[in-house]
Amino acid sequence: MKSFLAILVVALLAATIALPVSRSTVSAGPKATADMLKQLEAEFMKAAADKGSQGYMSYYADDSVEVPNGGALIEGKANIAKGMGFLDDKNNRLIWTPVGADISASGDLGYTYGNYEFHSKDKEGKPVVEYGKYTSIWKQQKDGSWKVVLDMGNASPNPKP
Repeated sequence: MKSFLAILVVALLAATIALPVSRSTVSAGPKATADMLKQLEAEFMKAAADKGSQGYMSYYADDSVEVPNGGALIEGKANIAKGMGFLDDKNNRLIWTPVGADISASGDLGYTYGNYEFHSKDKEGKPVVEYGKYTSIWKQQKDGSWKVVLDMGNASPNPKP
């Protein structure tokens, strides 16, 4: 009986060591990539086209900062939103194309940059296009979403034909 008990104990120890044990793990979610930020930019632009200023501002963090071309800094989502009503006019269309993007080593901060076009109509109803460049800094929020925390743009000359 003692030898059977000893063999049973050894077998249980061997099984505990040799057999894989299922352990619960906590998933950190998918790793952020530059391509993910570029995809977010596409969704951001679609939201602005479909829902105007509300769609546009839905991608901004509450504590975001806007660095407008030739203007003073605008701090806070609510203050930035005050100047975005022009996106609600269907004659106006803001489109942008990310050229580059990158993510920090920590995976919670990134940036995009590229070119934009602002299409509108002048006082006579003729189409007008303004060109520029932009940079957006994105930060992962506590809920896991990504929001713009700093956005800046500046005008560019019209492209040569």
